[in-house]
Amino acid sequence: MKKYIQFSKEVEQAKREGKAVVALESTIISHGMPYPQNVEMAKKVEQIVRDNGGVPATIAIIDGEIKVGLNEEELELLASAEDVAKVSRRDIAEILATKRIGATTVASTMICAQLADIQFFVTGGIGGVHKGAEHTMDISADLDELSKTKVAVICAGAKSILDLDKTLEYLETKGVPVVGYKTDELPAFFTRESGLKLNTRIDDVKTIAKLAEVQWDLGLDSGIVIANPVPETDQLEPSYINAIIDKAVQKAEEEGIHGKDSTPFLLGEIVKQTGGKSLETNIKLVEHNAKIGTQIAVEYTKLSE
Repeated sequence: MKKYIQFSKEVEQAKREGKAVVALESTIISHGMPYPQNVEMAKKVEQIVRDNGGVPATIAIIDGEIKVGLNEEELELLASAEDVAKVSRRDIAEILATKRIGATTVASTMICAQLADIQFFVTGGIGGVHKGAEHTMDISADLDELSKTKVAVICAGAKSILDLDKTLEYLETKGVPVVGYKTDELPAFFTRESGLKLNTRIDDVKTIAKLAEVQWDLGLDSGIVIANPVPETDQLEPSYINAIIDKAVQKAEEEGIHGKDSTPFLLGEIVKQTGGKSLETNIKLVEHNAKIGTQIAVEYTKLSE
């Protein structure tokens, strides 16, 4: 497997020195935000990781290799190219074999992070059970990946375009710990609260790092969801954003958009209908996740010193 992985010099050195390496996905760059905000966000998030004592490892597939850590030219390519494939578990082998450019989702970033021996991964929000899944069976591969891949995912909950109740139920069925960081509720991406109570709340990064160590020491090799709410000053008003989400979901149904095309369409529609406010919130919550996720990763590395 190692022959498919190419570490950047920064990541390679960090791993050699035992520093905290934090994985970052690339689908958020290629399919989650418009250009040039996407590349600006990617660079800022990487810098936040560095400022908090970690080393960023943005992951993508380029020229038949899993790139773990990208240079500026590669970030720009992912942000601006029009033919970037959206890569989940099912697509990894194909994109590697055909040497296409691929941006990794939550699921595939987790897989690549585990191959690269990286335990912590920062993103915006995880995928989940889509609304109407009882008819369409549209359930993100992220959830199944969380049940079997040993990576902790720091996120602002699941994307609020989803059925959050069913998403939380699915994670519980699969035995995936969902830890609220300074919250009793599952965050709803654009807003801090969903009304869905979590079993576990932890208010300090050291204890979360310890929980991860114990989980994996016991051979419970699932992922861990660390739910970190968007900062209060950056959240959108629930009734406002939920009404827009409902309209976007209805439009997607009318146009027959589903599967892996669903999330990019819905997020793009929401950006349009909010006049860019949702994009601003999306960027702020990713930045906040990068800060908290890196702090947890740094504490985790201290446990083995």
